[in-house]
Amino acid sequence: MNPAEEYILKQPEPYKTIMLHLQVLIETTLPDVDLLFKWKVPFYYVGKSPVCYLNVTRGYVDVGFWNAQYFTKYLEQLESDKRKYVKSLRYRILEDINDQMLIEILEQAYRYRNEKFITG
Repeated sequence: MNPAEEYILKQPEPYKTIMLHLQVLIETTLPDVDLLFKWKVPFYYVGKSPVCYLNVTRGYVDVGFWNAQYFTKYLEQLESDKRKYVKSLRYRILEDINDQMLIEILEQAYRYRNEKFITG
């Protein structure tokens, strides 16, 4: 079994169910993504470019996006926690997930996956 899938399946509820739902949405929205295990969490890549990661932390599932600084939609929904480049969506229960919003954010992440970080 892929270590990333193992990570997801070993999570306690409700996080496992949330992550399985996210996995289906990500993989159906971006069919050419690969689920890898990097930095001890599941990461979705297209080729060599990271698109997003999933992590259980502090009572929620964090879906982090590398190139969120390029996003134009749903900026008010994304958390930064003083991170310069990465922003994320956070889910405590399955019902928190707005599928359509997540799909549109995933599409932005895919579109900007090869962009460089803007510094300064």
